[in-house]
This record gives sequence, structure tokens and C-alpha cells, in this order.
Amino acid sequence: MSEQCTHDCGSCATSDCQERTKIPMEKGNPDSHIKKVIAVVSGKGGVGKTLVTSMLAVIMRRRGFNVGVLDADITGPSIPKAFGIDKKAACDAKGTILPVTTKTGIKLMSVNLLLENATDPVVWRGPIISGVVKQFWNEVVWGDIDYMFVDMPPGTGDVPLTVFQSLPVDGIVIVTSPQDLVGMIVEKAVKMASMMNKPVLGIVENMAYFKCPNCGKKHKIFGESNVASLAGFYNIHETAQIPLDPALAAECDKDGIEDFANDYLNLLAAYIEQNA
Repeated sequence: MSEQCTHDCGSCATSDCQERTKIPMEKGNPDSHIKKVIAVVSGKGGVGKTLVTSMLAVIMRRRGFNVGVLDADITGPSIPKAFGIDKKAACDAKGTILPVTTKTGIKLMSVNLLLENATDPVVWRGPIISGVVKQFWNEVVWGDIDYMFVDMPPGTGDVPLTVFQSLPVDGIVIVTSPQDLVGMIVEKAVKMASMMNKPVLGIVENMAYFKCPNCGKKHKIFGESNVASLAGFYNIHETAQIPLDPALAAECDKDGIEDFANDYLNLLAAYIEQNA
């Protein structure tokens, strides 16, 4: 830590400061009892982070757990769309915010559940966005939650730093795709997790291949997978792959992801249940 440290980690460029992990955690809402917090991160956008978050939430709900999803991607919120939700969040008699509950009982909170129009842009600066994430944790009545999945914005900026510092994150899942450039950026996410003393529970490679419906052959449209080598290099136990699946996209566009049956992330979900 620099001798001239202002203790404002959000504006600090020092990469090896141990003070980052000493900031007190947010207390959370007194009516919320959240056991495990899993952050889903990526080094860049467009790799399917929201898809992975939603799929893990659905799997854990099918396993009988109480599940919540906190959409921390404030400027690019897409969790409600993934679950086919178009209604708005409400408040209770105390004025605290109530999450929206999906048809299978998953609790959601996203800025798109508060905006008048889902397509309205969120044009806010970093400190305000980070404050909203804390509000979703502190001012939303989540109730009893076994697993809270946090859909993070891409990169290693203000919001990921806020989540790692302020929320009791038990582990992270990193989402990637087969391109070499994305693989390089994944390493940034892995190293940030290490800096913040958060364990990486697994890596998910989205768009890993396309399986021909006629012959069953797998076509690696975006190139050879590098997820195994990344996981081996960083000693990450669990990996998973999600193919380019038109049925998955169609289901999400139609009624939401809860109706889609698949086993792409079952082993990762089991590992999270045992090790988070």
C-alpha cells in the first residue's frame, strides 16, 4: 500500500495492495438470510455470462435450493429477459424492495425491474452504479436464500471490485469462449480473483462447438478449446462447455430459460454445492 493511500480503492491503480481485502462487508438486509454467494464473471462482454448465471440458478433450484439472482450488470441488465420476466419490482409496507419471483421460485433483482421502460439506457457514473449494487444487497428483502448468483458486468472495473470487497463472495465462476483473445482476458479475471482472495470454482466455455442435428458431428466454429489448459495452469478443478444450441436460444426468447432441459452445467453445479 502506498504511504499516500486515500483508502479509496475504487480510484486506486495499485494492483498489489492488500488493503483491498480489509474493507468491511456490507451487513445486508436484516430480513435477508443468504448462505452462499457465487459471482459469475468474465474478462469481456458477449461471452454468455448471463446465460451461465441463469442456467446455474435454474439447476440449483431444481435441486431443491432457495435461489436468488442479483443482476450487478447495471448498464447492461439482461437477467429479467433470460427468465421471461417483464413485470416490475414492488415495495413492502416499510418501503423496502421486494425481488420478483419467477415461475419456479427463483428471486430476481435487476435495474430493469425498476426502470419504467426496459430499453431505457442507464447513463450513470461508476460510483453511482456501485452504490446501486450495494442497494440491491442491503435494501432488497431476499428472505431465505441458499445460493445467490451475482451476474457481474464484464471486466475488472468498479462493480466487480465493489462486489468482491463488499459482498461475502464464496467463489466465482468464470465464463469464456474459445478464441485466444478471450482466453488471454480470462487470465485477468483469474488473477483478480486471486488478488481478492476469492476461489475460482470453475470455468465455463460458451459457444464451444455446434453439433450438427443431422450427423451429430461437432463443429468447432470459433476454434479449438483452451479451457482445459487454462484450468490446468491455474489449478481450477471444474470446467464445462456449452454448445451453440438454437433450441436454447429459442427457449430463452419464448418463455425463459427455466423450461429448457439440459445437462451442460450439472457437474459444475454439483461441485459448487460441495465446495462453495
